[in-house]
Amino acid sequence: MDREDDRNPLHHTEKMKTRLTEMIIHLREDIDKVDEPQFKAMFETAAEVLEGLKTAFAHYEQRGERVWR
Repeated sequence: MDREDDRNPLHHTEKMKTRLTEMIIHLREDIDKVDEPQFKAMFETAAEVLEGLKTAFAHYEQRGERVWR
């Protein structure tokens, strides 16, 4: 990795959003593999929480939320 990229926060937020997306997809795919309601609820909740985190990263990148200005 280039030192310049390493110092750029947007480089890191993009990488994390990609990893979060991969985990969200994995969680949602696994929901259909098990027939236990508590498992399904836990995995869907985890996916929703990660979606929120991914959104927070996007807001940071866009400086759209008041807290990031």
